[in-house]
Amino acid sequence: MEVHNQLGAGFLEIVYKDALEYEFRNANISFEREKEYEVLYKDIILPHRVYADFAVFDKIILEIKGVSALSDEFTVQCINYLKVSGCKLALLVNFGELKLNYKRIVL
Repeated sequence: MEVHNQLGAGFLEIVYKDALEYEFRNANISFEREKEYEVLYKDIILPHRVYADFAVFDKIILEIKGVSALSDEFTVQCINYLKVSGCKLALLVNFGELKLNYKRIVL
């Protein structure tokens, strides 16, 4: 909420990620930015990885968007991150709208 209150809508995603990282550090919240995950396919690990915007407390996937509206493809993206990470909760947060919009996704 603080990041949206300070910056409002209209910036690129990277700006919101930078601001969130600042807030996490100031609040001593354990996080990893651009957390890398392997993708297991049948009996092999695929050569390409996926990167969640943030993994918070090693339990929550935080995916940031800066778009005019959230779409189902972003929800599916979060579900895939949950599958590869082993996490049970993802927060999809959109800073691109005038009012902060978010979606909670649980596996």
